[in-house]
Amino acid sequence: MNKVITILIAIVFSTFSGKADVKLADVFSDNMVLQRNLNVKVWGSAEPGEKVVLSFNGQKHRAKANKGGKWKVVLEPMTAGGPFDMTINGKNKIVLKNILIGDVWICSGQSNMQWPVSKSINAEEEIKNANYPNMRLFEVPRKVSNVPLDDIPNATWKECSPETVKNFSAVGYYFGRDLQKEIDVPIGLIHSSWGGTCAETWTSKASITSLPKYLDFGERIDNYDVSTMAQKYEDDLKQVLGGFPEKELGMTEQWMLPETDHSDWLSMNLPTLWENAGYKRLNGRVWFSYDFNLSKEALDSAQLHLGKIHDSDITWVNGTKVGQMNWANEVERVYTVPAQLLKVGKNNISVRVEDKYYKGGFASKAEKLFFQIGEQQMPLSGEWQFKVDTVIPDFKPFPNDVPSLLYNAMIHPLIPFGIRGVIWYQGESNTPRSKEYAITFPNLISNWREDWQQGDFPFLFVQLANYQKATAIPKEDAWAELRESQMMTLRLNNTGMAVAIDIGEANDIHPKNKQEVGHRLMKSALKVAYGKDIVHSGPMYKSMQIEGNKAIISFDHVGSGLSVKSKHGYINEFQMAGADKQFYWAKAKLDGDKIIVWSDNVEQPVAVRFAWSRNPAEFNLYNKEGLPASPFRTDDWEGITDGKSFDD
Repeated sequence: MNKVITILIAIVFSTFSGKADVKLADVFSDNMVLQRNLNVKVWGSAEPGEKVVLSFNGQKHRAKANKGGKWKVVLEPMTAGGPFDMTINGKNKIVLKNILIGDVWICSGQSNMQWPVSKSINAEEEIKNANYPNMRLFEVPRKVSNVPLDDIPNATWKECSPETVKNFSAVGYYFGRDLQKEIDVPIGLIHSSWGGTCAETWTSKASITSLPKYLDFGERIDNYDVSTMAQKYEDDLKQVLGGFPEKELGMTEQWMLPETDHSDWLSMNLPTLWENAGYKRLNGRVWFSYDFNLSKEALDSAQLHLGKIHDSDITWVNGTKVGQMNWANEVERVYTVPAQLLKVGKNNISVRVEDKYYKGGFASKAEKLFFQIGEQQMPLSGEWQFKVDTVIPDFKPFPNDVPSLLYNAMIHPLIPFGIRGVIWYQGESNTPRSKEYAITFPNLISNWREDWQQGDFPFLFVQLANYQKATAIPKEDAWAELRESQMMTLRLNNTGMAVAIDIGEANDIHPKNKQEVGHRLMKSALKVAYGKDIVHSGPMYKSMQIEGNKAIISFDHVGSGLSVKSKHGYINEFQMAGADKQFYWAKAKLDGDKIIVWSDNVEQPVAVRFAWSRNPAEFNLYNKEGLPASPFRTDDWEGITDGKSFDD
């Protein structure tokens, strides 16, 4: 009998001690901002059936954990203010301190949203002055999942200070700082972004599989095994390479010298990204070598054209360095080769390529690889020898492998935390399928709004900045098509677009002037989210009228008038075409709030395009409020990304 009693006591004790503590969802912590003027949901977990009492700012709410151990209360709308404490009582007691009530904004997208304050212009001064105790920052750790998650481990709200802001999103911070100065309420910024990611990975499984081209993606998402994928990537790469190098040897053994023994080197047909050649998930340093012959008559100063290289390179000719670029994956390499470096007979080109993220190697088309001496061009495309010198052993599932991986891990755990709206900077990774972005991006916005159940909250986004070398002649362009898809997204209610076509950098996909990007987003917020009577957008195409050999273009959002930043008054970056669809550079001039466009090469105009390129470097059209006009085209002719989708 005593033994039975002892066992019963042990069971009772273990059951009692095993009861789960009352917990809050990870998005709730000290220093947070709760959304004003909204029924704010607060939720967490507890032992099934446990009663929970939450007290905050004069309100007291009771809840009971359901069979799954989940509980939720809804706070009545509150005006801006604080700081306040929040108390949650159940089996245990939780007290959260220093809570403000104000406006909360999600800051999401890819690398230009992820780009930190410490790497923006005037960073040292900006960080030193970042003392804003009524602005709070929350950083969502980067993680992938093929199923929706509820947890955000190791994340807490922090007061904005020089220490906490330096690695925070620059666009997010400058937006929040400028907004707070305008509306004078506490601001909460939740940063959830990941460089190099596409819109599809930020979209839920239910939403993305509702689109025609994604109907069968549900099974692919379900079968994506995050836990084993990293090991699979490593094992597959080891097998194809025959193992990884133990240490880096290329520079110490001087593999750039022509006499280097290449007998154990592999071969690869260039140009190509090495992932496309079968070396998937290879990040590190890879050497390439190519021999070519010259005659005595050909010995003259030359140019070596290698096209675009992802991401860094050092290049030698006959053992002498002729060029180097760091993290410039969209810059075409053109290196001068002095005549004295060349010799009759065999010559050697050696290129050490370094890539730390995503895909590496030679990214241009074959015609971009050549050696030019005078008028002669020697093609360099074809078989090169290569050797892997370093492998970065950082094998992780990549967010773009299948859709929904980042929605599940980095957005779903935030829902339904009360927010004022979203700011978004993304699109670069969707340029291979720009036309489809006119479907997938609005779908993402509708997806978030539906899941948050807060109505059509404001969703503000950045149109892609100018980037890469300016083109000499008009041509089709994927980046221009992406910008058009972004502009078309403005058809959704409560959306706004910050145009950045004039503040990019030709040689850097991450322009440093994030202050202006944040400021333009803030202007959009004042109009869309707060109903301020301000000019929040630059001129946007409205209509075209043809009169003879001229086109007359009308605009919305002219503000107090159109403005041309040119002492001569000429408007740059216009193109015109006739029925043959052949575009030519066009002339343009102001006529009040309209623009008259014509071209000596087009007698009967049919279509006009403006700033239709990756980098319209001579852009100079604004309204008098200083906001740039958005690129546009009047035609709907087939582009270079029509029909492209996720697997293309």
